[in-house]
Amino acid sequence: MSRSKRKTPITGITTAETEKKNKLEANRKLRRLNRMKIHKGDFEFFQLREMSDVWCFDKDGKQYLKHPDRKDLMK
Repeated sequence: MSRSKRKTPITGITTAETEKKNKLEANRKLRRLNRMKIHKGDFEFFQLREMSDVWCFDKDGKQYLKHPDRKDLMK
């Protein structure tokens, strides 16, 4: 992988590497609340977008780099 590089120069806006922790928390919250609804007998479940707001995650979107350096294209 030392020679692999990105084909398109698109990166995250902030310095956060991943949003894995945010996604784990959002899905746990969704499953917990849907489980509570099942126990109550209500089968209209919450959707993931109702539970979490992607704008509150660590990486706040993506950006296109017009003039990327060699370092920016490394994986």
